[in-house]
Amino acid sequence: MVDVLKELIGIVGERYVSNHKEELYFYGREPGVCPPHEPDYVVMPETTEQVQEIVRLANMYKVPITAVGGGLDLNGLIIPHRGGILLDMKRMGKILEVNEKAKYVIVEGGTTHGTLQSYLRKHHPQLRHSMPDSPPIATVVANAMIHGQGVLTQQYGFNSDMVTGLEVVLPTGELCKIGSCSVSPYWFSKGPPLPDLTGLFLGWFGTTGIITKMGLRLYPCKKIRDVLAFVTDRAELVPDIFLKLSHTEVVEDILVGVPPRLKTIHNIQIFLTADSYEELDFKTHMVWNALREYCDNKDGGFMPIPMPGKEALVEMPLRFGVSIADVRRGGGFVYGGAIAPIEKYPVLATKVGELGVKYNLFYDFAARPISGGLCMMVPALFLFNRADSDEIERVSRAMHDIAAFYLEQGAVVWKPNLDEQEMTMARMDPNTLNLMRMIRQSLDPNGIMNPGNWDIK
Repeated sequence: MVDVLKELIGIVGERYVSNHKEELYFYGREPGVCPPHEPDYVVMPETTEQVQEIVRLANMYKVPITAVGGGLDLNGLIIPHRGGILLDMKRMGKILEVNEKAKYVIVEGGTTHGTLQSYLRKHHPQLRHSMPDSPPIATVVANAMIHGQGVLTQQYGFNSDMVTGLEVVLPTGELCKIGSCSVSPYWFSKGPPLPDLTGLFLGWFGTTGIITKMGLRLYPCKKIRDVLAFVTDRAELVPDIFLKLSHTEVVEDILVGVPPRLKTIHNIQIFLTADSYEELDFKTHMVWNALREYCDNKDGGFMPIPMPGKEALVEMPLRFGVSIADVRRGGGFVYGGAIAPIEKYPVLATKVGELGVKYNLFYDFAARPISGGLCMMVPALFLFNRADSDEIERVSRAMHDIAAFYLEQGAVVWKPNLDEQEMTMARMDPNTLNLMRMIRQSLDPNGIMNPGNWDIK
């Protein structure tokens, strides 16, 4: 292990390698409730070539290696469960190219959403990307790797659907380009007309390679962003409301939440963008007309939003998570997420409420339709006090129970922790599971990449 430390220093320099206890302590934890596990080394590469050398070194000594972006994961996916090398990608944060005509950007593996947002506002104000509801230090690559969502998810799908190409360091150290960039200087397609190989890396939690560059689609940036609020006390109507809103094809984003103190009220936030107030008025009237029947039948209605509240809602990213958890005083939150058919909204919302009562937890529930209602993202949010070990244990049990319920209802657990991965694989088609095993064994013969995740028995 002394040789590993010396060779890491030889690759990136002494300043960017550490085996000091205080830094290992920091990197061995994440903001959720998953048990910590410290790495043996932390290393911060600056180039793709350095990443390749580190991966080859890990193979030579058969040392586990785990890559980390912003470190904001709540489900233990970046905890080095078997120690080894923790690869911090923060120094690889450059924006390499913006193609305005083709509307895509190429970023390095450690580029944050905040950096990309600021860069586009300054240099390409007519373009934007799908910004997730997470702190700005969340990385673009990590969000896409876990099939993350953003403000444009309702229209265009997961952020992983917006990927236009990859550069990947394979688990044995070779460098591979995926998509049009493999045969062309342009990053306009992740697959067609070539075989789409991005599926070998997206959703695998870093167990099949380290993404060092990513191409991502960009979208028109409208001058005005507004939000409407529609409320109903009938959960069974929410799926149809989703469909009616998406059918207008003018709605940028839809979020529905159940306010903690008003458990029977479903608050649907409808986000609109426009280049003029005439365009905004047209879209607003289309939304009103789409939901008019619910108002006429007194099954729901639009609710005015005071200006200070509206300003906070149209802000990107939203800050509600940090505020309700009171992180500054030791509070935390974690969510059990799933991708589910939209018709499951009523039963899932009810179940989260039941678990909150059963385990005596402060909870919240939300949903966001994906790809115009093809499915929805649902997080069950549970808050906890880090100083209360009993409450953390109750949160863990609630997370297990909601994941089991998701699977029973035909949903798929989103960003599953180790326990939820096991539950998912237990239900998975055995031939699918065997295919995943074959892929992992072929790409990572020494089993060093983020071991513990998708640990197929």
